[in-house]
Formats: sequence, C-alpha cells, structure tokens
Amino acid sequence: MLLAEVIKELDYIEIVGNINKEVSGIAYNSKEVEDDFIFVAIQGFTVDGHNFANMALEKGASALIVEKDVDVSTDDITIIKVKNSRKALAKISSNFYDNPTGKINLIGITGTNGKTSTSYFIRSIYEHVNKSMDLIGTIGCIIGDKQVKTNNTTPESLNLQQMFSEMVSINTENCIMEVSSHALSLDRVAECDFNIGIYTNLTPDHLELHNNMEEYFNAKAKLFKMTKDFNIVNIDDEYGKRLVEELKDSKVKTITYGIDNKADVYATDILYDAEFTKFTANTPKGSIEIKVNFPGNIYVYNSLAAIACAYCNNIDLENIKTGIEKVKDIKGRLEVVYKDKDYKIIVDFAHTEDGLEKAIKAVKPFTKGRLILVFGVYAAPGEKGRAKRYAMGKVAAKHADIAVVTSDNPKEQDPNSIIKEIVESIKEHNGTYVSFVDRKEAIKYAIEISKKDDVIFIAGKGHETSQKIGKIEVPFNEKEIIADIMKNNRKKTS
Repeated sequence: MLLAEVIKELDYIEIVGNINKEVSGIAYNSKEVEDDFIFVAIQGFTVDGHNFANMALEKGASALIVEKDVDVSTDDITIIKVKNSRKALAKISSNFYDNPTGKINLIGITGTNGKTSTSYFIRSIYEHVNKSMDLIGTIGCIIGDKQVKTNNTTPESLNLQQMFSEMVSINTENCIMEVSSHALSLDRVAECDFNIGIYTNLTPDHLELHNNMEEYFNAKAKLFKMTKDFNIVNIDDEYGKRLVEELKDSKVKTITYGIDNKADVYATDILYDAEFTKFTANTPKGSIEIKVNFPGNIYVYNSLAAIACAYCNNIDLENIKTGIEKVKDIKGRLEVVYKDKDYKIIVDFAHTEDGLEKAIKAVKPFTKGRLILVFGVYAAPGEKGRAKRYAMGKVAAKHADIAVVTSDNPKEQDPNSIIKEIVESIKEHNGTYVSFVDRKEAIKYAIEISKKDDVIFIAGKGHETSQKIGKIEVPFNEKEIIADIMKNNRKKTS
C-alpha cells in the first residue's frame, strides 16, 4: 500500500520526504520492524520509542511517525511529525487494514467489574442464533475457532486492527470487546467504529493512571461518545446515573438496565442459590424467566446487560434465555476448582474492594462452615495503593471468617510492606488473619486448616497463570497448584 494512502486523513504537523512509496507494514516496537515498514515512535511510561528510531531504520523502516525531532542516520527516509503518536498509530492502522470495524457489528463493554462474564453471556446468545461472534478481553481473544493470548485487556490499536481485519477475512459478523480505561485514555480504540457501548459499573481501580474517580469516569465515558446505534447503561450504579444524564442529548439511543431503579430492562422475582440465580427478565418486548449458572446479584446485573444488548439487536427472548443458560462456567469467575463432600475451593478474579465484597456476598450465605479467604492486593504505588489495601482489608475483616493474606502481583513493590498494610486494616476492623508472602504456601495453609462445610475463596488471580514479582513474570496457575496440593494430601491420608 502507498504511504500516501496509509496516512490519509492523518492529523500531522509536517511531512519531510516522499509519501508516494510502498510500505509493507507498521510497527511501534523497533524489534518488530521489517523492510519498508512505518515505525511509529511512542513516548511510553518507561520507554521512549523516539530513542529507537535509528534501530528501526537499520531493520528496514522507510518511514517514521514522531512527536518530536529525531536525529536519524539516513536521508532516504520519510518523517511525519504529529501531535499524538498514539492517535496516529490508531489512524494509520485502521487505514492500512481498510477500516475493518466498519464491516462488523462492534460491541464495546467498559466498567470496573463484570466485563468478562457479560461478554461471555453475549457471545453465547449470539452464537445460539448462529450469529458469529468473536471476543477480545481479559481472558484473551477468540477469533473464529482460534484462541489468541494478549498482554492487555484491550490490545494496542495496531494489534486490534490486525485482529479485526482477520475477523473480516473469516466473515465474522459481530465482535464483543472489553474496553479498558487505559485503552480509552491511551487512544488504543481511537479509530474503532462502535455500534453498541455497554457500561457495567465504576468503583475505585487503576487510580495510579487516572489520579481520581473523576478522571476514571471521564475515561470510561469516552466510549459512549463513539457509538452509533445504542448505549446500554447500569442505572443502579451512581456513575451510571450520571452517564445517562450526560447522554440525554445524544442521537444514540440509551437503554438502561437494573434491579433497584426504573429501567428499560430489569429483574424481578430474584431467587438466589449456592450454585445459580433465577429471575424474571423484563424488557420492552416482554418478560421471561432466566436461570444464570452463577450465584449472586452480580450475575443478575451482568446477564441483564447481555439481555439488553441482544434486545438491541432484535434477538427474541427465548433465544436470549437459552444463550445465557448455556454458559456453565467462565474461567476464573466464581470458578469451583475443587469440590467434595467436605468442602469446596473457589477461584475468582475479584481484585477491587467492590468486586471482592460482591463475590464474597454471593458465596457466604450458602457457606455452612467458615469462609476462608486467600487474597493479596495488586501493588499500586503510593497513597492510592495504600487506600486500596486498606479498603480490601476492611472487606476481608467484615466478610471472611479467616483471612489468609498473601502476595498478588507485587511487581517491584515490597510484598512484606503490602501485606503489613492489609493486615493493619484487618486488625483495625477486628478480623481474624494469618499471612504468608508465598502465595502457594498461603493456599496450602488454607486447605490444611479447612474443615467440613468450609469454603476456601481464593481471590485476585482468577484466570491468570503467572505472577509478577519484581521485573520477572513467573508461572503461577492456581488451578494446577490446588490440584497438586490435593493430590499430595490424598497420598498422605491413603
């Protein structure tokens, strides 16, 4: 493709060099550059891509997109200066792959909690009515019958457009994508053509990036200014109410869902059980009884969001019901990884105060014995990290019979200091606790002290299969670790 076509409608400051030449690809990592590539230099949080411009040229780049002047070692190069390299990357990626999101029904879902399970409900409904549905999210990406691992909930714009292009090539009709606040703030989805936006909820998280809840809300709200057909909003959430108010003059129709407040799609006659939840789903097209194969009102909300989405795409209620009821389990979401006549072990991704409290509240009423909670807190630095650790320690003290405090992803923070801050909160709120820096030892201890009718609830990692300690990512698959411990326990007692 000609460089002139790739940069069509790009907002640039100046162009130096020839734009009527063929380019073969795009890269924002100099290691991935090949002959006749465009290299986009991005100023990151820890690394500045401008410092690798000459390396990109040595590997064959024929054009550079930059935000600031670079000293390059060749004259036969086209340099395009822009105000924002991330936005530029999104634009040229969309152009290079021929605007693939304009050719599929793209559904974006954002919120602190509930994105993944809602996505899986939606995918199941659409597939039940033979509407092809691919998925991009926290657990990874599904393109056709292929699973693709990603490092972020929402990948970088270049990778996204590549994925969308692949979806178009296999005739995928629909895609549900989890849209993180990082992706919205860092323009990863800047050139995505969204048909529907879904808002789940907003509670404190990622404040190391957004500074405060106001910035966090404004980042999430960006998605709903990018849609063209429908916006679907949880009206029971305080920030959801605010979002509905902000969208009242939008030409895009807003559909609300909830339990406690008047909504377009709402639940009544809710019956909670240890293994499932039943309720009547009420929509403008009628009502139907739904069984969700997960406990707790969090899954009522998540399934209501999916119902609202399917309603917007004219899927009838019977098919919606069947699609939701087909979802039996979701990796790392209230996933029962071990169960026998004495006790069970549940793994969940809950990693925020609100997520942890709601998950425990879904399980606790049906726990005959003790609820033993194993958890740590992601090591956000500074006061915001301390506030999160305090809040989660409070939840543990309030709802768990025993809290086994341990590491989550300490990264470059001191895990002992993190644990100490969590423990101080648990003490302050009169909770019972023990602590282990080694997460495997914490899980082992929880299993060893468990008695008949206890539930061991392991929070924070969920589907993740590694742990970030320092600058190293080490394998850590909780499901496998638990299976190993249980196997060894059986050997000891046989």
